[in-house]
Amino acid sequence: MTPAPIVIAHRGVPGERLEHTRPSYLLAIEQGADYIEPDVVSTKDGVLVVRHENEIGGTTDVADRREFLDRKMTKFIDGVPHTGWFTEDFTLEEIKTLRVRERLPALRPQNISLEHVEQILTFVEVLDIAAEASVGRAEPIGVYVETKHPTYFAAIGLDLNDLLVADLQRRGANHERSKVMIQSMETGNLRRLLGRTPLPLIQLMDRRGAPYDLIEARDPRTYADLTAPRELATIATYADGIGPNKSQVIARDKKYRLAGQTALIRNAHDVGLLVHIWTMRNENNFLPTNLRTSTIKAAHGDAVGEYLAFFDAGVDGVFSDFTQTAVQARSLWSERQ
Repeated sequence: MTPAPIVIAHRGVPGERLEHTRPSYLLAIEQGADYIEPDVVSTKDGVLVVRHENEIGGTTDVADRREFLDRKMTKFIDGVPHTGWFTEDFTLEEIKTLRVRERLPALRPQNISLEHVEQILTFVEVLDIAAEASVGRAEPIGVYVETKHPTYFAAIGLDLNDLLVADLQRRGANHERSKVMIQSMETGNLRRLLGRTPLPLIQLMDRRGAPYDLIEARDPRTYADLTAPRELATIATYADGIGPNKSQVIARDKKYRLAGQTALIRNAHDVGLLVHIWTMRNENNFLPTNLRTSTIKAAHGDAVGEYLAFFDAGVDGVFSDFTQTAVQARSLWSERQ
């Protein structure tokens, strides 16, 4: 029997709680997630904190804090200009005074009432949430961490690999029995983790663009190039799996409907790589047009139908914004096997 895919709670359950917050991770665990996923960036004083991006103007109340008005600036992150407030300009003590806001208020208005309560978590706090929730369980809750913009942070003297390994060591989680995975959109930082950790490494991919460390090195390879069999074989020398955009596994046609399956899963499995796709969401805005139930972007469509298509395609795991839907779809799929 084919093993059931794992469910990775993408930033917790951001469809029902504010992303990357304690309530979001706890709800994901309650709903049956196998892993909870934090994105990590660094503070000025070298502490890994959990945010989708190092620019936090859109996800916290920092713009309303008069004492931090002078911290607003424009920076080039991975070659792209961004204006706002950045974690690397704040100490952890300052970061902890901020409160979290909804990142997608137009699509997730149900979360607006939850704003201005929760603090930004540290990576260590997420490890602790998983460890505490694992007590008494036959299978522990895993942590699936992504390091964000490692080349950028290294250039300003904040090596995310160093900080990550130190936190894992601090919590006794840097060993082969630990249920932790490490992922990145870049390649070089994953390679540099070899020998420093026995934990599984996952090479993230997207349907457009290229790893920024390759861009910096003037390496012409794109994410699309990395899906070729020869490149997948190279990835298998330093990583245990890939995390492609879901459209790299099942393409979409000109009308944005699910179209044919690509060869990516077969080629990845041929060289021993796991395939964990991102990101599964319930809202019509994110679904293929043939699975939308209305023209209302925030309304929920036939997300289960999308899960079943990808489970049938052979993915080994899914990143999901709605854990309960992912778990329900997996149960339905398993019953059909």
